[in-house]
Parts: sequence; structure tokens; C-alpha cells
Amino acid sequence: MRVVVRLFFRSIRLIVTPFLLLTEKLSTPTPIKRDPSAQLEVDQACQQLVMYQFLACPFCIKVRKEIARLNLNIEKRDAQHNAAHRAELEAGGGRVKVPCLRIENEHKEVRWLYESNDIMAYLQQQFEPK
Repeated sequence: MRVVVRLFFRSIRLIVTPFLLLTEKLSTPTPIKRDPSAQLEVDQACQQLVMYQFLACPFCIKVRKEIARLNLNIEKRDAQHNAAHRAELEAGGGRVKVPCLRIENEHKEVRWLYESNDIMAYLQQQFEPK
């Protein structure tokens, strides 16, 4: 019975995933514009950030759309299909849960931020133009 349930949900995911990704592509907002020096500053700050994600996770899509809106160049790592990234997420953050934003400060201290709304609030606080 367990196998049947797994196959059912896997089939649903295979059917729904292309629609989720297409919806993301079509509904991603226009990036905000910054002058080149301000964008360079933002890009440098984003080098300290890494987002662990699953490609078709609705919460990850929500965060990716906010990243696109804020015009942020944040490295994204697939924790679903890449075993090394999955292991990094579990070892550093303590659990395999996405989305997760890895934040490294100037003192090389690392903070793992879970929950899409918390990640979006952090990004808006840090990078939303005044």
C-alpha cells in the first residue's frame, strides 16, 4: 500500500511540476532598477547568501520570485537532486527543509534561515530600496 501511495504522489508531482515552473516563469515580476554602483554593492552583499531549494516547491518558487523582483544574484543550490547540497543543508541547518537561506556574515559566522516568509522579510529588509 505504501508503494502505491508513493507512486500516486510521484505521478501527481510529475504532472504538476511543469505547470508550476511555467507559472513561475510567466508571473515573475520585473526586477527593480538600481544605478550600477548600487547594484554592484548589492551583488557583493549577495555573495554571502546561498538559497537551498527544490525546483518545484511552491514556497521556493515564492522566494525565487522575490529574489527576482529585488534583482538579487543569490546562488541557488538544488537540495533535492544534488546529494552534496542536501548533505550541506542537513549538516549546517540541522534538517532538510526548503527553502533555506544560508547567511554568512563578515566574521564567517553562518546563520540558516528557514521559512519562505522569514526569508522574504530578511531580503526585503536588507535589499529593498529606501
